[in-house]
Amino acid sequence: MLYYIAGNALLIGGQRWQHLSSSPTYFILASLACLALATVLNLMGLNIGKWLSNLGAIVEWLAALALIVIGFIAWRTFGSATEFTPASFAPILNLKNAIFWATVVFAFAGIEAGPILGDEIKNARRILPGALLLAGVIITGTYILVTLSVLLSLPSGEVSNLQGVTQAFETVGSRIGITGLAPFAAAFIALGFLGKLGAWITTGARLSFAAGVDKFLPVAFARVHPKWGTPYVAVLVLSLLTALLALLGQAGTSVKGAYDVLTSMALIPTYIPFLYLFAAMIKLQSEPAGSDVIRPPGGKPVAILLAALGFITTVAAIILSVIPAEDEINKLLTVAKVVGLALVLALIGVAIYLIGSRRQVQENARANDTSHASATPDKTL
Repeated sequence: MLYYIAGNALLIGGQRWQHLSSSPTYFILASLACLALATVLNLMGLNIGKWLSNLGAIVEWLAALALIVIGFIAWRTFGSATEFTPASFAPILNLKNAIFWATVVFAFAGIEAGPILGDEIKNARRILPGALLLAGVIITGTYILVTLSVLLSLPSGEVSNLQGVTQAFETVGSRIGITGLAPFAAAFIALGFLGKLGAWITTGARLSFAAGVDKFLPVAFARVHPKWGTPYVAVLVLSLLTALLALLGQAGTSVKGAYDVLTSMALIPTYIPFLYLFAAMIKLQSEPAGSDVIRPPGGKPVAILLAALGFITTVAAIILSVIPAEDEINKLLTVAKVVGLALVLALIGVAIYLIGSRRQVQENARANDTSHASATPDKTL
């Protein structure tokens, strides 16, 4: 998200800023600045931090709708910039496209943030099921329509990973005589992803805060700010780790290489919990459902089918995320960074869990000893 924000922000300045598009220094500094802003707002509480996410969502929807209109105008005025045939809509089973599928699956990650904030959502049990279903439909439809609009405006070979949407605005705008669209589009997209960044910090910090409350992490993570009531230690640690990973991802590669590495590295730790989630859904079908459990339409067979599909898709996405892109200069280093950083994160999680479990056992033992001692009569009386 940080690199995507930085890449699109360059188009605000037009050609004057494009020399920075291959500058690792710019991308690192811009990423740290965005991270700092989102961190400060989250430290001040959800009543303030939520407005960054709300504003980001609004401007991103406006940019998406505008891009769909722009693509239609480009098609009506100049014809499609990309050749579409019936065969081109069929999935091509090759390695290049398979790697891309892992990133497409990643687009649906983040919905789990809703339940994480369930205690802070009014009527969560009534609102979340419908919201999740609606989100899935909207996400799928929007990705299809926006991708189609970009391909109507630009040849597929010219679309950039970091700036494809703003490229479409710039190209079509210049063709139809409307200049200045690209800077506004770039600003909207950058702000939209800045809102996503704020929401990600909000949910991520609450996970580590909960781990601090349960004493799987040091109790400092359970501290709340005396004025703002926010888990400030959890927010700050999360932001510092994010900054460190951004620096490590950039080491020894180009800006595009760093973007690919950070995306692939994020896939593996993000997907692993989903494996547990889908496996748990299958296992729980053999148990009686309580009155508050919402079964999917079709009952147990459909639930098992959906969970199995999700599990298989997740496993495939993890495997494919390790494979480097064809244009990556140092493929071996890329694989090493993706697997190495993901493995380090996973091992840190295992270590935290084991240390926390041992701490809980020791504290329970001390509590039992104390209660036993208080219950034993003093024989010297």
